[in-house]
Amino acid sequence: MVMADFDMVLKFWGPVEADYTSHGGLVLTRLFTEHPGTKDLFPKFADISQADMAGNAAISAHGATVLKKLGELLKAKGDHADILKPLANTHANKHRIPIQNFKLISEVIGKVMEEKAGLNADGQKALRNVMSVVIADIEANYKELGFTN
Repeated sequence: MVMADFDMVLKFWGPVEADYTSHGGLVLTRLFTEHPGTKDLFPKFADISQADMAGNAAISAHGATVLKKLGELLKAKGDHADILKPLANTHANKHRIPIQNFKLISEVIGKVMEEKAGLNADGQKALRNVMSVVIADIEANYKELGFTN
């Protein structure tokens, strides 16, 4: 991976950053709709019906948190160990999130960025490259923590 991948994704990040809440809500609602099993990993959303997910304040707020963290990772341009280590720790030990779910949400983020921020084919490829490195680093942290899924 090269810095160009980070730079390419960051070119399209502005619209996402301008409205983390609505984009985050879209990302999580789509994740839960396209991959219903993922919602089971979020006990606080258990009582929210499919019909009520879009526009739900709690889902949007958590989605905003996810996208803000991704923004930090993008801006770190690969120098992200200090950002990823605590994230991997909480997602392994507290939330018990399988690594596959990071791959699923990455796909959804790519789709939402294509629709809402104009992420083109080159940008999609760059996002896949960036996310594959980030996910590999999360997985390495998981292994250090003894978390297997």
